[in-house]
Amino acid sequence: MASTQDGPGVKGAAAAAGHKSRVRRCTGIAVLALAALPAAFGLAAGSTRHAPPKDDIDAYAAWRADAARVLAARSEASSLATAAALTFLGPPSRPKAETGKAAAAALELAVKANELAPNSKGISWLRLLLCMNAPGCDIREAATTVRWLAADNGAAWLPTLTMAQKDKDGEEVDRVLVSMAEGKRFDLYVNRTTVMMYDALKRVRKRLPPNYLKTDEARLDEAIGIANAVVLPSFSPLINACRDPARYAQRHDACLSLAKTMQQGDAVMAQLTGFAIEKRLNPNDAGELRAIADRRRMLEWRMAAANGANATARSRLAKMRALPSEDDVSIAILRELRKPLYPPEEHR
Repeated sequence: MASTQDGPGVKGAAAAAGHKSRVRRCTGIAVLALAALPAAFGLAAGSTRHAPPKDDIDAYAAWRADAARVLAARSEASSLATAAALTFLGPPSRPKAETGKAAAAALELAVKANELAPNSKGISWLRLLLCMNAPGCDIREAATTVRWLAADNGAAWLPTLTMAQKDKDGEEVDRVLVSMAEGKRFDLYVNRTTVMMYDALKRVRKRLPPNYLKTDEARLDEAIGIANAVVLPSFSPLINACRDPARYAQRHDACLSLAKTMQQGDAVMAQLTGFAIEKRLNPNDAGELRAIADRRRMLEWRMAAANGANATARSRLAKMRALPSEDDVSIAILRELRKPLYPPEEHR
């Protein structure tokens, strides 16, 4: 669960570990900012020993910067939102001091995108997370917009919880946790954002650098890498709030209710975090701990099985357009290829 500690700012500076194209299927588990490098360089999955040379990384970052400029010049919400994400990520070697400047520039694009598509939940969520990283940005307006668009989405309160934790405001944390627990869903819009960014990149493909994203497979790799790097928040504030010894008892029920909702969320990372929180809240219930472990193992196995499945980019995109949940996409892929949905006994 270490990856739950990483927020968008950390992911934007993460090392460009190699990812072969089919590893893009790990869409919710620590897909980092330059996860799409394999589409250009054909690197071994998850290998840091064979990471691309710095010159190659810099070249790829330059291509991304060119793509951001092309997209930013368009008057479409999806293009501006994609440009915002690319601007925020920037080159992996960017000095830390420049991160705030990049976040501010990205936020400006995201605000324009949100103005063009005020009812887009995915773009509103992206704007909120970028605001959290931009110096001097007050999240209250953006957070209110997200909650107005999706009043039943417990995740909409997560940035507010993060701010309350940062301010060490225990009473506000208690209030926000109760509001989060009242949510009926926990959505981060990963599939929706990925599809939006894929479509935006494909529309301008003839204006992009010639070696950048030549195929649908490469474009999907890139869209997944970008989306996961910018729309998956840090879950650390929530995890810490739910294990605070001083307030454990009074937060137990809200955290447990929220954990169960997260386990049905649209992002695998949120589901795994929900399992982790519930496990911590029920340390003495052996039966419940086994059930949690079984559900987590099934989710991880199913995702891995879908990762290795030979599904085309077109097939995967069609499922991502139709299904909001990453797990549902994995299930649909396995069913289409007539693969089992549950792990064999030796993996249970």
